[in-house]
Amino acid sequence: MRTPRPWLRLICLCLLPAAALAQPVCNSDGQSVPSAVLERFISADCATCWQDPSAPTAAPGELVLDWIVPGRLGDEAPLSAAASRDALERLQDLGLSLTDTATHQRTKVRALDGTTLRLTHGPAVGNYVGVTMTLRLPAAAPLRWPVQMWLVLTEVLPAGTEHAAVPRNLARNTFQPIWNKGEMLLQSKYLETRDLRAMAMPEGTQPARVRLAGWVQDASGQVLVATQTVCTESPDQ
Repeated sequence: MRTPRPWLRLICLCLLPAAALAQPVCNSDGQSVPSAVLERFISADCATCWQDPSAPTAAPGELVLDWIVPGRLGDEAPLSAAASRDALERLQDLGLSLTDTATHQRTKVRALDGTTLRLTHGPAVGNYVGVTMTLRLPAAAPLRWPVQMWLVLTEVLPAGTEHAAVPRNLARNTFQPIWNKGEMLLQSKYLETRDLRAMAMPEGTQPARVRLAGWVQDASGQVLVATQTVCTESPDQ
């Protein structure tokens, strides 16, 4: 009999029913597809950018994310603790460059008919959170393959956190799977894929504030679907 792999145990524990661990239920069920994704990029060198009351805000129905980009000051930058290489990668994916201050990008969500994306996450176990993602696409959808997902583990920060003048949805970690059409399971007229994994929470992340945001884009960069999780109290509590 083979001994279960430690990482598999961790994922299973992270995804235990929330009620069993007296934790909120966190998923994207019932969430409307956002009309756009607003991404705010801040240089780790610019503390005043984080505090700026005139930072772009999301319109109703938009998904907002905050990225802290590593700055020229390195570890001496005032926001270095929250900076990530993922932010640089996302900037490059959008074809943007960042000065020593801040920039933003608003990307329209196409909301392709018949396309669904479901996200769930369990309670934190140590420095990890178990997550699942389920994508369903019409098999005959007019899009350019392969498709790529950006799954972002975020920390929801209310206004006032570290002197922020506006609420922030801080990107803490990402997972970016790419799927070719032939790798997805054909179910009648739909293609489906599902993934389960544990995502690390960087030091300093408060587990109670963790959420997931995600979107799927095709090879041309058009966003086909997007969603985010919300957490509600378990009915058994």
